[in-house]
Amino acid sequence: MLGIVVLLYAVAGVINSADAYSALTSSLKVLKTILPILLVVVLLMAIINSFIQPKKIAKYLGKESGLKGWTIALLSGLLSHGSGYVWYPMLSDLREHGVRDGLIVTFFYARAIKLPWLPMMVAYFGTAFTIILTVYILLGALLQGLIADKFLSVQSPNR
Repeated sequence: MLGIVVLLYAVAGVINSADAYSALTSSLKVLKTILPILLVVVLLMAIINSFIQPKKIAKYLGKESGLKGWTIALLSGLLSHGSGYVWYPMLSDLREHGVRDGLIVTFFYARAIKLPWLPMMVAYFGTAFTIILTVYILLGALLQGLIADKFLSVQSPNR
């Protein structure tokens, strides 16, 4: 990706050096602004990866997790941000360590709620609508997870 960006800036520099320079300085300003945030995120990820092992998480989200597992899946889905594909490797690793398929489905379904957007949703649609929709999404996440658990456990009895 970095190579493609450098190549595009080089092509832009050949075509119109003034605009390419302006774009490059604007990009560097944005990078300067978000760099501290990126460093904090990388630091937090390193700390989490150091202290939280997939086996430990799987213990709380395994076959015997019960209500605690469903609650963790709903809340972590609700609090998670970013692109869904970023979560695939971690969730695959957790699945290999015994996390129930239904809990993974519940996590992904609960990601439909975007906490930072809730105030805007309230402004456009009202508090009652936002609360009801949020509750329905969480119930839907739970229902989808239960259905997935039922059907996927039939397909693969060793899980």
